[in-house]
Amino acid sequence: MAKAVEVATSDRDVEVATRLRMVIGRGARKLRAKGSGGLTQSQTSALIMVEASGPLRIGDLAAKEGVSAPTMTRIVAALHTFGHLTREPDPDDARSSFVSVSKQGRALLDRLRRDRTAYLAIRVAALDDADRARLLDALPVLEALLRGGDER
Repeated sequence: MAKAVEVATSDRDVEVATRLRMVIGRGARKLRAKGSGGLTQSQTSALIMVEASGPLRIGDLAAKEGVSAPTMTRIVAALHTFGHLTREPDPDDARSSFVSVSKQGRALLDRLRRDRTAYLAIRVAALDDADRARLLDALPVLEALLRGGDER
């Protein structure tokens, strides 16, 4: 969990941060609403984390996702039952296993990304040229703002 940090900010900075938080939150909810592949938000997040990190022990995945090991065990069990994750025994610890994204899980993530990108592409196409240019100019700033520094 990120710790709250006291930083001297102007009223304008607080206003910008508030609007940005609201826009990002609304945007994330709209994208999630475009399809979940039958997964919960927690299951989708775990599947994406395994894809990004490679094979992981359940405890390591739980730590990365900020949930308890028993909670992650239930999430992984569901994803395994759906065929989205595979489990391989840990050669160094018989009590543990590594989870990886299955071919079916990758296909689901690919489809979710395509669907969500298509939704955004339609929205971007509806903007006028000037707004599209402003959006394009803002992307590097948004990417820098949200890049690293506070890993989950």
